Amino acid sequence: MDVSAISSIEDDDITPAVVIKDIARQQLVELGAAALSLDTVARAGGFPLADVEAVFPHRDALLTALVIDAYDASGEAMEQADGTATKAGASGGARLLAVTRALRRWSFDNPGEFTLIYGSPVPGYHAPQDTVPSASRTPAVLAGIVRAALEAGELTPPRRPVPGPPLLLPEALQLFGGAPQAPFSDIVERGIVLWSNLIGLLVFQVFSRTHDSVRDEAAFFDYAIAVAAESIGLEVPPAEHTD
Repeated sequence: MDVSAISSIEDDDITPAVVIKDIARQQLVELGAAALSLDTVARAGGFPLADVEAVFPHRDALLTALVIDAYDASGEAMEQADGTATKAGASGGARLLAVTRALRRWSFDNPGEFTLIYGSPVPGYHAPQDTVPSASRTPAVLAGIVRAALEAGELTPPRRPVPGPPLLLPEALQLFGGAPQAPFSDIVERGIVLWSNLIGLLVFQVFSRTHDSVRDEAAFFDYAIAVAAESIGLEVPPAEHTD
């Protein structure tokens, strides 16, 4: 890239911030988030460090922008998949499979960004509150599916309720749309288990932890989602793998 290119960009869609973030995403893949710096991005792009600092004053500002973009992109992929499934009249279980498959595709297509938001914490970086709305999109999609399945009578009551007092923070209940009634009073806790199982499964697959254990990782993913869905009383219908 020409040294003057970043400061002379006039395209409304290709701004200096977009250029810098695109280069930084490639650096995430090549170097990892811990090694990302404004200097490495400037060198990779072939423009002065001052040009980068004019847009992102410090590394954490750039990381935050990348984190928000990653959460938004992955959340949008799930939302679009859910919209398509819902319009087709899919059951709650089929919607769940559709959105988790969408997140899986995004994760494999964007391993650097997936690692940024779901891998090891970046030393010295603490995500600000600005990232919360974007990070909430994934659990919001899952919560919407569970809520719809509950209202449609698609859930099987749990055999083992969560013991003791409620374990949830108010924010979790708000995301779900309020506290559900018995026998599904612990469905939000179970939904969080489902969410954590999903992310853990993706970590295993993106970081190649299951490739030497199963013959077909995509089919295993579908199976694992179906098993995890059983914990909230939701049945995922069998379906051919299409990836």
